[in-house]
Amino acid sequence: MRDILEDIFLNSPLDPVEAARRSLRPQRHRRFYRNAHVAEGSGPFAILIDGRPVRTPARRPLEAPTRALAQAFAAEWNAQGEFIDPSSMPLTRLANSIIDGVVEAPVSVAAEIEKYLGSDLLVYRAQGPDGLVARQSRAWDPIIDWARETLGAHFVLAEGITFVAQPQAAVAATRTAIPRDPWRLGALQAMTSLTGSALIALAVLAGRLSAEEAWAAAHVDEDWNMEFWGRDELALERRGFRFAEMKAAASVLALHPAE
Repeated sequence: MRDILEDIFLNSPLDPVEAARRSLRPQRHRRFYRNAHVAEGSGPFAILIDGRPVRTPARRPLEAPTRALAQAFAAEWNAQGEFIDPSSMPLTRLANSIIDGVVEAPVSVAAEIEKYLGSDLLVYRAQGPDGLVARQSRAWDPIIDWARETLGAHFVLAEGITFVAQPQAAVAATRTAIPRDPWRLGALQAMTSLTGSALIALAVLAGRLSAEEAWAAAHVDEDWNMEFWGRDELALERRGFRFAEMKAAASVLALHPAE
């Protein structure tokens, strides 16, 4: 089982669309187990396949800090059909990245999130047309207002793509909202990279936005362009897989609430 699991997840691409495409190729692995379940005990809660522990690509136990989260991992494994499709297991993929990457390097992960605050998606506004300007304002201004009113962070808005340095006080104030818990931190990192906005991700973390609202806010420009230039089916396919990753990150937050 060790070699099979490593082959399935170790080289699994970060892009879920590419993962899905690879899963359609002849080297797909057939499901080799009957049942996945959560080990008994008070935690951490390990995932077992036919009674044997599952490990991450780095050979660490696949386990969760809460039973509810572990049960969600097990449900992904049990939902697999004849073949194991890593692209349909976003929670397990995220767990692997958190256990193998975030747990041992939380400071560097938090620093990556902080970098987004210096050039966040929400601060760069279109100069036109008026419809897009208005749509950005409706979706993004409430998040900017939330950051100012709740975190004390005053971000500077800019028109166009010319870089505008953000006040260090705003970045420092927002930095305090970045969690230290590796699971919540890993979920925040995933949402930040998926949306291109640390502010959107932090709003989800704080319960200010749902995953669906955050996703819509992150795609204001893309939706506007598709309304005028037509649907890009490949882009929509990629977006659908990435939204599954977004929902997985939101599930981690919901199933592992802050203490």
